[in-house]
Amino acid sequence: MKRRALDRAGLQMDGANGFVEGMEQYFADHPRSPSAVRHPKVSKQGDTFIVLLGRDLQHGIVGLGKTLENALRAFDSQYLSMLRPPEARPAPAEARVRGRT
Repeated sequence: MKRRALDRAGLQMDGANGFVEGMEQYFADHPRSPSAVRHPKVSKQGDTFIVLLGRDLQHGIVGLGKTLENALRAFDSQYLSMLRPPEARPAPAEARVRGRT
């Protein structure tokens, strides 16, 4: 991955934060994924990876996961679901559980 893309993703080329290699591999495996194209910021809070595009968790597109790959996949899924019109989006989990779709 090029340094400029890593900088936009909020990462450093020296690999000090441990995310670079995982992101490079994910982007190579999924070159047209939203995370590969949009380069969201990646951080780790405790044992949870956070992939964020936007100003904060409440107003952005977010992917969370116990591994970097899971967080990137969650981000890609969330990003793509935001592109669908509301009537085509899956019902929220709590509505499905209660039988209301």
